[in-house]
Order: sequence, then C-alpha cells, then structure tokens
Amino acid sequence: MFCFFYNEVVYFSVVFLLVVLVTRSATWATLLTAFLYVFMVMFRFPPVPADRAARVLRPRALFSGGGVPVVAHRGGSHDAPENTLAAIREASRNGATGVELDLSFTADGVPVLMHDETVDRTTNGSGPISKLQFVQLRRLNAAAHHRMKDRFNVEKVPTLQEAVEECIRHQLTIFFDVKGQPDMAVSVLHNMFKKFPVLYNSSVVSSFEPKVIYKMRQTDPHVITALTHRPWRLSRFGDGTPRSLSTWSQLWTGVLDVLLDWAHHRVLWKLCGISAILVQKDFISRDYVQYWAERGVEVVGWTVNTAVEKEYYQNLLKISYMTDSLLEDCDPHY
Repeated sequence: MFCFFYNEVVYFSVVFLLVVLVTRSATWATLLTAFLYVFMVMFRFPPVPADRAARVLRPRALFSGGGVPVVAHRGGSHDAPENTLAAIREASRNGATGVELDLSFTADGVPVLMHDETVDRTTNGSGPISKLQFVQLRRLNAAAHHRMKDRFNVEKVPTLQEAVEECIRHQLTIFFDVKGQPDMAVSVLHNMFKKFPVLYNSSVVSSFEPKVIYKMRQTDPHVITALTHRPWRLSRFGDGTPRSLSTWSQLWTGVLDVLLDWAHHRVLWKLCGISAILVQKDFISRDYVQYWAERGVEVVGWTVNTAVEKEYYQNLLKISYMTDSLLEDCDPHY
C-alpha cells in the first residue's frame, strides 16, 4: 500500500514538473495538477472486489489446487472454426477454463461473433459484416476456410446469446472482446448480464478502447473488466512492420504510442477500475506481472501458441494466457 501511495506521489510530481517546464508558472502547474487529481478522484471507478475478480480470472486455482487458467483465443481458432459454437465445445473438451469471443454487429443490429470487419477470411461470403443483414450472415459457412473444414463441415455464425448459453452449459469463463461501437456493445452486454446473472461471476468485458471499458463500468459497475494492450500498436502491426512508410507518420504515431502506453500504466487502469490487463505475450516479464500485482490487477498474456511459451507462463510467470490451440503448436495471431 505504501509503495502504491509513493508511486502516486511520484506520478503527480512528474506531471507538476512537466507543466512547470511548459508553462513556466508554478501557479498554473499547481492548478492543473490539482485539477487532474480531483478529476481522478471524482470520476474513477473502484474495481470490483478482489475476491470476486479472482474467482473469475483464476477459476482453476479454486477447484484443482494448481495450474493456471487457459483461455481459448477466439474459441481456439486453430482447433476449430473461430468464434463458433463448435469452437466453444471443442475448447471445453480440450480442457480450456475459458474462451475469448469477439463481439460484432450485423447491419440490422444483431450481436454476433466475428473478429474481422469483413466476413471474407472466415466464411464463404464477402463484404463488411456491418453491411450484411443477419438473415444473410446466417446463410454463410463459418468453417469454409478452416484447416479442419472437412471435420466441422458447416458452422453458422452464432449470435451472442447462443454463444453465451453454450459457454454457460460448459461452465466456461467468457472474455467478451469489444472491437467497436461502444454504445451498442455496452447496451447489449448490459442486457445480457441482466438476462444471465451468472455472467457476473463468470465473464470479463475487455477492449483495446478505454472508452468501452469506462462506459461499461459506468453502465454497470459490477461487471469485471480488462483493458487490452499491445505496445506500439498505433505505429506497428503485430508482426512489427510499420503501419506507414512515411517517416513523419511513423514518428508521430510512435509518440502517440508512448503516450498511450504511459496512460495505460499510470491513468486509464485506475480511471476505469479494471481487474485485469490483457497484454501481448512478448512484453510480459516477472517484473511486469509484479508491477500490476502491486496494483491489484491480474495480467493475462496473448496469444501463447507454443509449448515453450506455455511452459514459461505456467511455471515461471504463473499467470493466465490465451492460446489458439490447446493441442499443439501453431502460428501466432496478432
């Protein structure tokens, strides 16, 4: 607790000094720093009770006496067609404690599972999902391009409710990943929590977008939430290649990345009252896990797809991770 208080003093002292350097006015620096402090105190959300968050984020530790929770990324996209009911069933069969599912919306506002903005990669259809009516989406085969399409044959794109009911049947923890449309997503998820109260103790709402998490806590402060983070996300793709060939663009987005990373680790987590942070696997170390543990925040790594990486997470880091396969090594998804 003392360490946490000391860190807060350091953060606001740094803010004060930076403002002094920019404005050359101690008065303005004092006022702006005080405003920031008051804003944080007045508008931040306290996290859900730690014991309840722990039961959701580390379910295996409670009933098996050890091990770390393993979450099937997109339902386990290597082992079955991603974001389908078949993937949820396969993940349960293969020993996952939870599944990560991507929330999207059709043109007529039906909440469904889909990672990409278009249906091209995972189905036999084409075009943006936001331009397709649900009845059109339902005709598509979500197993069309999967490596095991002969086994799974035809899989429909499920609605959010169908996926939730399937997860509840298999007693799986759900990580709802919200990509966009925060107002609609929060409204739909809030209604889902009211319809299935068990979700309060068996699910996490996560997003790269702090606005989604803040709005979710604002709408329902009892929901467990997590911020998703990958350093250098604005300037580089997941494999490290620059998003732009322009030097100035790379420089500008690099600066934004530094600011965003600072905000995640110093401000946003506390403002939103998160219980976990989902971080790209290559940026996690024991010191990093300890940093968040001191703040009462659980770290979950993604996407951990090789036996060596899994052993590192299970035996050294001892934290939860997401994987595309519970059966074998596979290529990473970014």
